[in-house]
Amino acid sequence: MTESPNPQLKSPEMEDEPEDEMTIWDHLKELRNRLFIGLIAMVVTSGLSFIFADKIIAVLANPMGGIQNFLSIEVTENMSVFMRVSLLSGFIFSLPIILYEILGFVVPGLTDQEKRWVYISIPFATLLFLCGVAFTYFVMMPTAIPFLINFLNIKTSPRPSFYIDFVTGLMFWVGVLFELPLVMFVLAKLGLVTAAYLLKAWRFAIVIIAVVAAVVTPTTDPINMGILMLPLILLYFLSVGMAAIAGRNPTRKPRTDNPGS
Repeated sequence: MTESPNPQLKSPEMEDEPEDEMTIWDHLKELRNRLFIGLIAMVVTSGLSFIFADKIIAVLANPMGGIQNFLSIEVTENMSVFMRVSLLSGFIFSLPIILYEILGFVVPGLTDQEKRWVYISIPFATLLFLCGVAFTYFVMMPTAIPFLINFLNIKTSPRPSFYIDFVTGLMFWVGVLFELPLVMFVLAKLGLVTAAYLLKAWRFAIVIIAVVAAVVTPTTDPINMGILMLPLILLYFLSVGMAAIAGRNPTRKPRTDNPGS
């Protein structure tokens, strides 16, 4: 008499398939929850920014000579400017939380040492971004805005919506570019780049920096373009030094064994 097959025994394929599907669902659910937390943080900080938005707009208008030099031609223009500044300020204030949640979704696949370096990078990423914003406001704008406004000696009264979009966009992208040393440090710590490689590619890097400066710089004259290129070049060579420091004890060691052996 043959024994009936045990109904509780399943093939490996049947056992793995539900687990794989559940694992993917869990990842998507975690990503949704983390993005939701980042969104809530941005909503809260944007709401708090409403209190100071008018003062922030006044500060941004200083290179123009004050908010009284704007010319609004639409009924909703002033409100849209107010909302844009509030949202941008909220994003900057919530940036550490957003970075924490994004990295929190990534780090489970990393080693403990990699996790530590990733979390250490969060405050430095925020600081470098703010340095880029400060550089834009205190160095680039005082040079670029008067040049643009007084070009051809034509009286210019810019619309507040165009001016704020222009200034905040410039601040954002320069702030992103200032993250270069930290990005290179993390990549070198993970063993993905080396200081020797970055130093060897310095000519190619300067060409890329020139192209980026030409795109980001609000004017086409070489003076304002050079104002942005100089710190970016310094940041690149600082990145080489940071990669050298990180490369002394990389988190991931390159494989030296022969895969075919």
